[in-house]
Amino acid sequence: MKHVKGKLAQDIHVIEAVVRRFGPLSRSKIHELTHIRRSATSEIVRELLKEGRLLEAGRVNGNSPLGRKQVLLCLNEEHRFVAGVEFDDEAVVAGVLDLHPRVKQTITEPPRLGDGKEGLVKQLLSCTRRALEKAGLRARSLLGIGIADPGLVDSRRGVTVTSSTIDFWTQVPLQAIFEKEFGVPTIVESKTRARTAAERILGAGEMRESMIYVDYGAGIGAGIILDGKFLHGQNCAAGEFGHTHLMENGPPCKCGSFGCLEAIAGARAVEDKIRRAIAGGGASRALALAGGDPEKITVWNVLEAARLGDKTCSHIVAEVASFLGLGLANLVNLFNPSVIVLDRRLELAGQSLLEQIVQIVKRQALTYSAEHAVFRFGRLEREAGVLGVALLVLEKHFEIPLLKPPRFMIDPEAVGSALRGS
Repeated sequence: MKHVKGKLAQDIHVIEAVVRRFGPLSRSKIHELTHIRRSATSEIVRELLKEGRLLEAGRVNGNSPLGRKQVLLCLNEEHRFVAGVEFDDEAVVAGVLDLHPRVKQTITEPPRLGDGKEGLVKQLLSCTRRALEKAGLRARSLLGIGIADPGLVDSRRGVTVTSSTIDFWTQVPLQAIFEKEFGVPTIVESKTRARTAAERILGAGEMRESMIYVDYGAGIGAGIILDGKFLHGQNCAAGEFGHTHLMENGPPCKCGSFGCLEAIAGARAVEDKIRRAIAGGGASRALALAGGDPEKITVWNVLEAARLGDKTCSHIVAEVASFLGLGLANLVNLFNPSVIVLDRRLELAGQSLLEQIVQIVKRQALTYSAEHAVFRFGRLEREAGVLGVALLVLEKHFEIPLLKPPRFMIDPEAVGSALRGS
């Protein structure tokens, strides 16, 4: 929880956080939820309105004998902003978001992997600066910066430990680098967990308490939420789904093992299979989708060609579905999620891919654990990671301070009774 230096600082932070979480609220409802003295509530609200951190959002009939209408208050979502960065071996996306969060501006470009670690760091910083310039903002307008990293991330230290998809991306202290450059708090989280947060709150997860999100690409990650909380693990390494072992004497994986899910069914494995098939004389619509150059065929071309009825690609995608299904059956048995959300990009293959995966999970997992689990494709586009880290930055910033907690944190019924009285 967030620490503050004194009672006034706590009260200011609690009021702003409560309005963000439950607003629009009247002053009386803020008092009922927080138990901050009415006079102190009014004084703090007056100051927050003056600073532009809160806004008036209409009026409702109050309960006073004179029927006086109470002013409703909401958070000014454009008083400050958040910067978010998501990147992998395919793209760098940097965006500026308001406090809702909604994306205001983005910069997207291919990663410059040929320039090594130093070059990629410079690119991430440059994209962030240009996104701010495009939005007409300076760094001092930011509450914080969030970075969605494709590697194995120690989010407690803000350091990328290693990456199986970008070979040189090891021991990168991104948090320290960005905080020195922009002078604002920065968090670094795995791309998978960032996307999981976005899908849970804004997308297909629909705020389920137990959820698994599968992030698919050259790497395969699983974001795991149990009882409303992220599963991080001892060293923040939980969710390395792509490195679960599925095949004895299988192909080598970049992690140093053999037969990992990523090495069998990840994007690079799929692309290698279709290129070998074409080199052996096979025909495929994936080649036309890639402009006739086998080296430019992507996994997304293969998925789309399968949906269009291409036999070679359909066979490859069926294998992907089989291995993903087996891996997910293990996750269902281990974590008993209520909803499993698959990377939206997998929907390029059509609904049949999801149906194949569900059939395998239902067949392989415990019936009791699998029978009520819901399977869906994600709903968010390419900016899911940027949205996810922005949400994590906002949750951390608006965390309730660690002094005496307000009433709504101790007695959940206080929320219901106060809001019903609005």
